[in-house]
Amino acid sequence: MTEIYVDGDACPVREEIYRVAARLQLNVFVVSNGSRPIRPPGISNVRMILVGDSADAADDWIVEHTSSTDVCVTSDIPLASRCLDKGARVVSSTCKQWTQANIRNALVGREISRHLRELGTNTGGPAPLTKKDRSRFLSVLDTVVQAALREATRS
Repeated sequence: MTEIYVDGDACPVREEIYRVAARLQLNVFVVSNGSRPIRPPGISNVRMILVGDSADAADDWIVEHTSSTDVCVTSDIPLASRCLDKGARVVSSTCKQWTQANIRNALVGREISRHLRELGTNTGGPAPLTKKDRSRFLSVLDTVVQAALREATRS
């Protein structure tokens, strides 16, 4: 069965994920290390998973539980890479669908940005999501989930 795993600590599109999951009757696991408490939505198919506070505890939990029929929502590029290595589908909150074809360049870009920050260059952060961004995210997530569901029926 297809499930959605959410890197929950910094996910601005949780409500959109819950809507897609409710429509398709999928389970959602929102995984957090508890550094920023997330209020449970009170929806039966959504489970809040609180892991230890080590740096990669949430990432490790998600990777351990995902499979090739699952979807991960994360903006964490190394986590996206690890989930792709397990065969899962991955989408970011900025509507980027990560694939084996584009993740390596993203990892390199992440390292360049890290290096620039260490040198004191302000690389800025992501812009706040607009209604249009949220609508695009819903469309991308639906496409990715539908592909995972097709994979699940073939397995």
